[in-house]
Amino acid sequence: MIKIKDIIQYLESFAPPAYQEEYDNSGLITGNQQREMKGALITLDCIEEVVDEAIQKKCNLIIAHHPILFRGLKKLTGSNYIERTVIKAIKNDIAIYAIHTNLDNISKGVNKKIADKLGLSDTKILRPKSDTLTKLTTFIPKENTENVMSKLHEAGAGMIGNYKSCSFRIEGTGTFLPVENANPTIGELGQLEKVNENRIELIFPTYIKTKILNTLFKAHPYEEVAYYLHDLANNNNEVGSGMIGELPKSIKSSEFLDHIKSNLSVKVIRHTSFVKEFIKKVALCGGSGSFLLRDAIALGADIFISGDFKYHEFFDADNRIIIADVGHYESEQFTKELIYENINEKFANIALHFTEVNTNPIFYA
Repeated sequence: MIKIKDIIQYLESFAPPAYQEEYDNSGLITGNQQREMKGALITLDCIEEVVDEAIQKKCNLIIAHHPILFRGLKKLTGSNYIERTVIKAIKNDIAIYAIHTNLDNISKGVNKKIADKLGLSDTKILRPKSDTLTKLTTFIPKENTENVMSKLHEAGAGMIGNYKSCSFRIEGTGTFLPVENANPTIGELGQLEKVNENRIELIFPTYIKTKILNTLFKAHPYEEVAYYLHDLANNNNEVGSGMIGELPKSIKSSEFLDHIKSNLSVKVIRHTSFVKEFIKKVALCGGSGSFLLRDAIALGADIFISGDFKYHEFFDADNRIIIADVGHYESEQFTKELIYENINEKFANIALHFTEVNTNPIFYA
């Protein structure tokens, strides 16, 4: 029996909640995660019509990109669409789960999906996050090193980009003197012991610190494990905002806008003047990405694709880049496919549905 919590745990294994922005409210918003999962409805936004659809399709889980709740509710009277949506979901035992900026901020998340739709290669995070990595330094008897290292790697330590089992080690001599009440694995009470040890250094995502330390303590042969941690200011190139990549070959700016319309199912693009005759390097951000414009310029992008640009923000292109505003919904609409593909890869036998409700609140005359 697959429970709602099983789906949530899997989603959070590749889009950790620790990577959501401070303002965000990703996670389980309504419902009991211990319930059996009968069916899931995948949507960009959770509104009343989507809850009605979940009822009709016998789905007791709605997986949305945007949280229906960003701020705390002080009352539930049904006075607006947010309250009505939450009330209807609760009354019908439907769980609402949101996977928002944590899905935006991973290297294989929302922005990678857009990049793939546009045919970009050599993609990388546009603005990597810092302060998300920790270094573990510990000391292991030489004969136990491989076993302990294997367990730490399994727990998630030592992964750097496309490389796993990364570490640094130096051989040396560890000394210790067991005193009263000690129960040493090696040595005798009251006698100074010298052991051939490896000093080991590994990097891991900070959010799994408890898991890494528990693994170390369990796998290490010593009664008292010597270790220390350093929080790193390094950029984490696997986590951050936006994405940048390149087209297989340069294309005229006007033709590339047609390419965007075709591949992102966009009818209207608001854009600045064609200060670049040809497009090769493309920066993008799903949703509202104007805060990344300077990053796109600094990295030499010919065009920056996003949504929700304000009038005065278009001037910030300053004839150095083309801004292409495709719309918030339009830029993120393929997030539904991303969520579906990830769940279906792990849980092939559960009922997954795409919403048939167009939740885009913006129409074009």
